[in-house]
Amino acid sequence: MHHGDKILVKVWDQPTRLFHWALVILVAVLWASGELGNLDIHMKLGVWALALLLFRLGWGVVGSPTARFTHFVRGPAAIADYLRAARTGAVRSVGHNPLGALSVLALLGLLIAQSVSGLFTTDDIFTNGPLVHLVPSKTSALLSSLHRLGGKLVLALVALHLAAVAFYTLIKKDDLIRAMITGTKRVPKGVEGVRFAHPLIALALFALACAVVWGGLALAGR
Repeated sequence: MHHGDKILVKVWDQPTRLFHWALVILVAVLWASGELGNLDIHMKLGVWALALLLFRLGWGVVGSPTARFTHFVRGPAAIADYLRAARTGAVRSVGHNPLGALSVLALLGLLIAQSVSGLFTTDDIFTNGPLVHLVPSKTSALLSSLHRLGGKLVLALVALHLAAVAFYTLIKKDDLIRAMITGTKRVPKGVEGVRFAHPLIALALFALACAVVWGGLALAGR
């Protein structure tokens, strides 16, 4: 499809988009439940977040090209090249750019750390994480403190992410939100879209992630 000097190409597959919006909802509810002290719901959803994040790690290896870490995780030279190209308005690819990849990796890494540390946290009153019994009380107290600190870092990264999205949408006229909803994006002619991986692969991968998480918790005595 053509629109002026741009064409509409496939960018984000359905599993990646479902992951993104499910994670947005989960993080929002996790933050709210943590702030309100509803730790029972908080910890149940935290386990789901871990399964979702494990799926994304796997999808970053076997998923569609734009979902793969090898597609967008680059070194400092690639980031410098991107920044030079961005000043001229040049678009060389679809999906995450090398600079945006840093934000993606930071968010994924921090959320995984939050999900794992949450398994060992306790409020010392009513609610314990499912793996608290596996570590000494001092370790649990330390992980609980780090988990609370991590929550503040997540908010900071989310704010930075939203600011970047607003900048690209309003200033660069690059509608990232629409692309993450529809899966398609208008780009200059000559920029190729991607061929999506089969969604059944994603379904099997998510089932495996769930089996790993809940199977692991069962083996650990939950």
